[in-house]
Amino acid sequence: MDMMPESVEPETAMVTIVDYRAGNLTSVRLAFESLGVPAQITSDPVRIRSAERVVFPGVGAACAAMVNLAELELGQVLRDVVERGVPFLGICLGTQIVLDRSEEDGGVNCLGLVSGEVKRFQPEDPFDKVPQMGWNSVAIRRKHPVMAGIEDESEFYFVHSFYPTVSDPADIIGTTAYAGAEFVSVLGKDNLVATQFHPEKSGRVGLKLLENFCNWIT
Repeated sequence: MDMMPESVEPETAMVTIVDYRAGNLTSVRLAFESLGVPAQITSDPVRIRSAERVVFPGVGAACAAMVNLAELELGQVLRDVVERGVPFLGICLGTQIVLDRSEEDGGVNCLGLVSGEVKRFQPEDPFDKVPQMGWNSVAIRRKHPVMAGIEDESEFYFVHSFYPTVSDPADIIGTTAYAGAEFVSVLGKDNLVATQFHPEKSGRVGLKLLENFCNWIT
């Protein structure tokens, strides 16, 4: 028997969290609720299309996530949401999937909302473990409303084996160094912003970023 999608239905959801079977949904919802922000988790295309703000989180593999999006008929829904100008936040795998393509699983085409590719860490130093798991700093490269009140080189929590690159330097908001690579850890284009780290697991500074997202007027 198929399991029903995880769903939370407050009377008024300010934030809609996309359930595409990629995990880590409840911790994201709880982070928003700790800020007093009503949030719903759903895979319903109608709810996502009509959302006030959309969060696209995830953990796992790119290919499986893209298959799930196709099965749930959510790929075009997310493109439409971004095109409509709805504030949109990608987190971790949700950040990688907004790009054109990922090297994961032998190569997979992604949503193409931001021009760029996802690459695998290739550490030369054996002490650089992959996946990167733990706290690392983010160098802020340009001002953005979601980073307001967050100090340069603040530390956030990462869990990932692949990292984003972008084609247009103007889409870079923050960068992080690990395993011989300086990668884009915060990217943004128009009404879309995305973080390779997990703000919901990053303590006070992560909650500040989520609060900023809720106050962001695009």
